[in-house]
Amino acid sequence: MKEEEEPFERVRPLRPGDVILRRKRPRRKLRVLPNIPAMVIFLKDISARTPLVPLLLSLVGLWLLFSLGLYLAEGGVSEQITSYGNALWWSFGAMHTMGVNNPGPITPAGMVIGGIWGIIGTVIFFGVIIAIFYAYFMRPRQRPSRELITAIQYNLGELEDLSASELEALRDATTRVIDAQISKLKGKPSG
Repeated sequence: MKEEEEPFERVRPLRPGDVILRRKRPRRKLRVLPNIPAMVIFLKDISARTPLVPLLLSLVGLWLLFSLGLYLAEGGVSEQITSYGNALWWSFGAMHTMGVNNPGPITPAGMVIGGIWGIIGTVIFFGVIIAIFYAYFMRPRQRPSRELITAIQYNLGELEDLSASELEALRDATTRVIDAQISKLKGKPSG
């Protein structure tokens, strides 16, 4: 007869002598295709917890503004920048490469606008990418407390099936979580 696996695993104790039980997770299968729903959740999480949207909107706004300035400075003079669309394309290339191969502005005003945009656009573009990932990965992690609360909720649902030692561990863990939340709330200045 096959031996039944324990539904709980021991977790590293918070303090010496603590016993914490967590529900075991099933093994995951190897995925060959990308996990699209997980990517969507990840992007929603990034846009909710970081300044992604305001930074991207400011980048696009500056790109449109500098392209307009470049078009107004080069309109009718340059053979390469004959329309606003060409100015957008040149500015987009300058933002990513800082020196595209196709000829750019030829008027002094166009060169100044193009040079300023090349520097500012490149710094802002790569700065936005770095800032988003830095803000996301360096934010305070709340997952360990969420996992502990999830384990407590699961164990409360299985209350009748727990042994006496598991009930004591559940009581101690619940008391610690509640005490930590009370001390956090008492430490905050009242508004």
